[in-house]
Amino acid sequence: MRLDDAIKSFEASERRLAALRRAQSVLGFDGMTCAPKNSAGGRAQTLGALSRAAHGELLSNARFEAASAVAEHGEGVDEALLLKARDALRERERLQKKDGALLAEYSVLTGEAFAAWREAKKRSDFSLLCPYLERVVDCARRTALAFSREGDPVDYWLNENEEGLKSARLDEWLALVRGGLEPLLRGISSRPVPDTGIIHGHFPKYLQQKFTEELLKLMGVDRARCAVGEAEHPYTTVIDPDDVRITTHYYEDNVAANMFSVLHEGGHAIYGMGIDRSLAGSALGFASSAGMNESQSRLYENMIGRTPAFAEAVLPLLREIFPERFGRAKPDELFRAVCAVRPTLKRTEADEVTYSLHIMVRHELEKKLLRGELEVRGLPDEWNRLYREYLGIEVPSDMEGVLQDMHWPSGLFGYFPTYFLGNAYAAQIRAALKRDMDPDERIRSGSVADITEWLRTHIHYFGRTKTPDELIRSCCGGGFDPGIYVDYLNEKYGALYGL
Repeated sequence: MRLDDAIKSFEASERRLAALRRAQSVLGFDGMTCAPKNSAGGRAQTLGALSRAAHGELLSNARFEAASAVAEHGEGVDEALLLKARDALRERERLQKKDGALLAEYSVLTGEAFAAWREAKKRSDFSLLCPYLERVVDCARRTALAFSREGDPVDYWLNENEEGLKSARLDEWLALVRGGLEPLLRGISSRPVPDTGIIHGHFPKYLQQKFTEELLKLMGVDRARCAVGEAEHPYTTVIDPDDVRITTHYYEDNVAANMFSVLHEGGHAIYGMGIDRSLAGSALGFASSAGMNESQSRLYENMIGRTPAFAEAVLPLLREIFPERFGRAKPDELFRAVCAVRPTLKRTEADEVTYSLHIMVRHELEKKLLRGELEVRGLPDEWNRLYREYLGIEVPSDMEGVLQDMHWPSGLFGYFPTYFLGNAYAAQIRAALKRDMDPDERIRSGSVADITEWLRTHIHYFGRTKTPDELIRSCCGGGFDPGIYVDYLNEKYGALYGL
């Protein structure tokens, strides 16, 4: 095949795949935000059809021949195009081992289960989700056993989110972090709990929406490329660098919930908008991995948002929009309130120190579900038992317990540990950033964009052309070290609590 013909054929295939991905993303966003309740079945079937179409395109002979011809020429071919062609060949090899019908079945089942989860959470009744989740878990096991080389469904799903991650290694990292945090938690528990009254009160939704806009402006998020919606469980979808969509959830009695949701999802959005535009529309035009994606959201949420410098920067906005509550507030009062450490029921509202315990609970449950050691109907009782063991708290309802996350009904097995990896990656990236600038000075002056530009240069720009390990090594000068995360937490909260 002539090179010109190969390029035209391959680029046409990339455009078809980009269109299919866009349709899947938009339908998913609609389902999470504004679609009517009764549309779930039809949307699930449509997503299944789109999944089959994408699978067929990825494995088509025409795409394979075109990508092979482009890759063989090597020199003289545009670098981005060459990277896409090589990635297409790797993806074809991986997908040839997979059954398109099984992938489509999974897409349909998770679409139905997600709709059931929303209703079950609304009614705080796990039994409404249970039969749907049983089918999802069964399909997840069958998928893993059909496509996994090692035969361990846990390792298969971990690898789907963070390539190369194994359960045994992850368990070692989690044990290291748990052991490193236990003395800190004991010390904090001996100190008085900071007053968090400043972030509680009455904060009307329309004013919080105004605050959302100002917060995104402070972060440097380009609103011409980023839409904001509402969802029961906030999330972000990146369609391409010019079409990023985030969601949040407003609680009128707690302004911090929305603030940290926007910081978190805004971090995802900034990553998506910072990827090299030449990669847009291709599989390379997304985050390096789920863990690296979470590192950016957690960095903006915690390592920017939960600092004395950010309290100084954001307080003028809060005073302007909520003068009755924040008119006389001091930055240190706000900082201490948002950094209060105490066990909570909800993962998304957990403090930095106890957050990893929520992940450990989910990882333990997920291992048992996928390995057939725990039946779905036994999930609520085991969830509640582990919350007593890990966090020392009682779970009063399914809504505040096993139904709080959308991940399992959505088929996102192996994803929860990426939040832990994101925290640990973020701590290591923050240490590297501090060698090049004083982030607190930038935050305090409202110049968060300087931090964003550094992150874009070192992390965002490369999309999926570099692995997390390559990014960490090039950015931080060494391999991944979760001990840096433990040190960061001990330093920050040891000082805050006078330990």
